[in-house]
Amino acid sequence: QVHVGESGGGLVQVGGSLRLSCEVSGLTFRSATVGWFRQAPGKEREFVATHRGYGNRAYYADSVTGRFTISRDNARNTVYLQMDTLKPEDTAVYYCAAGMGLILSSLRTGSAYAHWGQGTQVTVSS
Repeated sequence: QVHVGESGGGLVQVGGSLRLSCEVSGLTFRSATVGWFRQAPGKEREFVATHRGYGNRAYYADSVTGRFTISRDNARNTVYLQMDTLKPEDTAVYYCAAGMGLILSSLRTGSAYAHWGQGTQVTVSS
């Protein structure tokens, strides 16, 4: 059984930083694509960033490029999302998602990921 668990959310001031962690178990982590999505109140879920195990490459939404960094530690089965220069519009519930065999064109699509965590709240205060 696959388990996805997020941690690291919280309250931070504008311009501050947070690091989210996502631990995944029950699948071949080294080959998995593990990503982050977020959903703000009244808005649809949106793609944030993902890290593809195959090819060891990261992909980002335009809105976070240059501010967020996704990385992975295969020894710990964990993916991290370092969030810097946070803005009020980054406030949302952040979800970690994992999947196997994702093709390039589906990396930013939530439905392509088979396994999801419960989410962690990130609040950026101004």
